[in-house]
Amino acid sequence: MTGEPLISLLIVDDHPVVRDGLRGMFEAAPGFRVLGEAANGAEAVERAAELDPDVVLMDLRMPGGSGVAAIRELTRRGARAKVLVLTTYDTDSDTLPAIEAGATGYLLKDAPRDELFTAVRAAAEGRTVLSPAVASRLVQAVRSPGNEPLSAREREVLALVAKGTSNREIARELFISEATVKTHLTHLYAKLGVNDRAAAVAVAYDRGILG
Repeated sequence: MTGEPLISLLIVDDHPVVRDGLRGMFEAAPGFRVLGEAANGAEAVERAAELDPDVVLMDLRMPGGSGVAAIRELTRRGARAKVLVLTTYDTDSDTLPAIEAGATGYLLKDAPRDELFTAVRAAAEGRTVLSPAVASRLVQAVRSPGNEPLSAREREVLALVAKGTSNREIARELFISEATVKTHLTHLYAKLGVNDRAAAVAVAYDRGILG
């Protein structure tokens, strides 16, 4: 990891023991730097504005301000930080609102340490990270009866989205305008019956569109 920039973190959880455990885990691993902690969603928004972390590790159900509300507010403010949900809950009532609010990824707290490290690195790069259980639930929730095939160009765009490529980068790689990229995204969202990038990737993997 020598020479590579450290990934900075803000840890958000209402349990001090969990925060201490996560802090110790990341501080002992190369490539990470914990900037601070927050005990609820409202505090998370304030601390994120103050510390400007690369990634926010966000619990969802917290007294004094939920994680989903915090994600929504961070998205509204255009925060640079990517939000990786780390929670015990994988029900539809938790996963869908978090993803729709703008979370980059969603992991469960029983995820192995190496999987968590990999997920944080992916989130920092803007790539979507979903635990298998969450991906399965998300697919079931957003699956639509329509199954119109994607065009070759839409498949190209979707493949790049799955790699975490931004609209600007997709436009540059495919030699098209950003407006055209957005049009392709709108069409493939409609065909897949989804509303965002994370759901599109999950459904595409489930249907075998992405190998």
